[in-house]
Amino acid sequence: MAEAPASPGGGGSHESGEQIPRSNVREQDRYLPIANISRIMKKALPANGKIAKDAKETLQECVSEFISFITSEANDKCQKKKRKTINGDDLLWAMATIGLEDYIDHLKVCLQRFRESISQGLSSCRES
Repeated sequence: MAEAPASPGGGGSHESGEQIPRSNVREQDRYLPIANISRIMKKALPANGKIAKDAKETLQECVSEFISFITSEANDKCQKKKRKTINGDDLLWAMATIGLEDYIDHLKVCLQRFRESISQGLSSCRES
């Protein structure tokens, strides 16, 4: 399983108090690509809207840290169940665990649609 993005401070910590060394993680591996972040941000603005570079970088750090935190919670659950693969349901569980229940219903719909699209894509590949 891939290591989750590191926190900007260079060391990660978890509820258990365990320190995770992050010094060997390259900067570009710690955060989501800024181009992806920028593209998503621009979709929420009018066509003539502009976004400052520091705003993009700040959101890049925040989103990357958020993903790391959710993934860490899901990973803890998987380790307790002796599983090596985190799935979508694990991520939803992690979000509910940290108090983001308001998003779960919408995300369940998104996850179901994603699974259906994968299923349809695989079945069309088998037919050819």
